[in-house]
Amino acid sequence: MQKYKTNPSNQKIESIMCGKNLISFDKPLVMGILNLTPDSFFDGGQYIDANSILKRARQIISEGADIIDLGAYSTRPGAKDIDVEEEWRRMQPALAIIRKELPDVILSIDTFRSELVSRVVGEFGSCIVNDISGGTMDDHMFATVAELNVPYIMMHIKGTPQTMQSQAVYKDLMAELVMFFEERVKQLNALGAKQIILDPGFGFGKTLEHNYQIMSQLEAFKALNLPLLIGISRKSVIYKLLGGEAKDSLNGTTALNMVALLGGAHILRVHDVKEAVECVKIYNQMLMK
Repeated sequence: MQKYKTNPSNQKIESIMCGKNLISFDKPLVMGILNLTPDSFFDGGQYIDANSILKRARQIISEGADIIDLGAYSTRPGAKDIDVEEEWRRMQPALAIIRKELPDVILSIDTFRSELVSRVVGEFGSCIVNDISGGTMDDHMFATVAELNVPYIMMHIKGTPQTMQSQAVYKDLMAELVMFFEERVKQLNALGAKQIILDPGFGFGKTLEHNYQIMSQLEAFKALNLPLLIGISRKSVIYKLLGGEAKDSLNGTTALNMVALLGGAHILRVHDVKEAVECVKIYNQMLMK
């Protein structure tokens, strides 16, 4: 495999703090998705009232997830853009009920807007920030994350959710992804932010072939010495290859989740928590962890 130059002074991140919670990466973790949107590609519109939101949150935890990822802005290709007030209108009530009923759960906020991050942390306390843009869609995101001292998931994307699929052009895919992360991690580090997780961004400005190339070469990211999150759950990369739709893609998701674990993934971001937890359990047994 081709070797990519990285900063050799980077110290390997083996755990992070989210508020009072220590998140260790000695074993793979599962992040359960809770979409608060009416138009997400798989489960849009299912969790838009208090009862369904709380039921889903409890299901995610009961099935063994370590983190709940809340998203109020649909990032499927071509999704409608909404302003920060609408995103907050969807997010705030969900956070209020989850924090009340499940106060100890670790939460991740799926947003690319620093203003939303500031509001969430100000009202509900520390959370993980899951930014699909890697800081490219909000110039204030890095400074906000550093000031608030919250863990940050840096995802790679080309363009925006509205334009990304027309920009899936690369001269050297893996080298460009590694360079993207290296440069932007340095920017965050310079501001004092060290708790960073990487996400290659499956489906975000990548063709079918690009996605499978990344999955087969996940070890390229190890030189960055940062935890790796893989979000492949029920995406079109699966059903465009195998046929069917998102609803038919659980088996393909599980297959790719195991490939991801074998490639060094630290977190699996999924819709189907039970199956992902079983996948991790099998992987741990293989390695006797």
